[in-house]
Amino acid sequence: MSAQRACGLSELEQDTALRVEIDGVPMAVVLDSNGEVHAIGDTCTHGEISLSEGFVEGETLECWAHGSQFSLLTGKPLNLPAFEPVPVYVVQIDGDDVLIDPTVIKEV
Repeated sequence: MSAQRACGLSELEQDTALRVEIDGVPMAVVLDSNGEVHAIGDTCTHGEISLSEGFVEGETLECWAHGSQFSLLTGKPLNLPAFEPVPVYVVQIDGDDVLIDPTVIKEV
């Protein structure tokens, strides 16, 4: 499979996550404060909660329900109660399009 359009850059708000779904795979797409775009799995590994409803701070996304923070770079949880990582996807930018292949997980 090849990268597909997830959203437009213009749809992203800085330090806010946007939930997208590509081929049934839910993702949280984030424009961080440095202007970098990240895509991680949208489901918290602790409580089946949508991470895109959480809080972005720097290069982390915090689950609003129990406070687990996940690295946008590695997908690893940075604190409990979550201990399993979420997938991190390769992001490509083409003009205003944010492209993601849901079958390609970033090597970290």
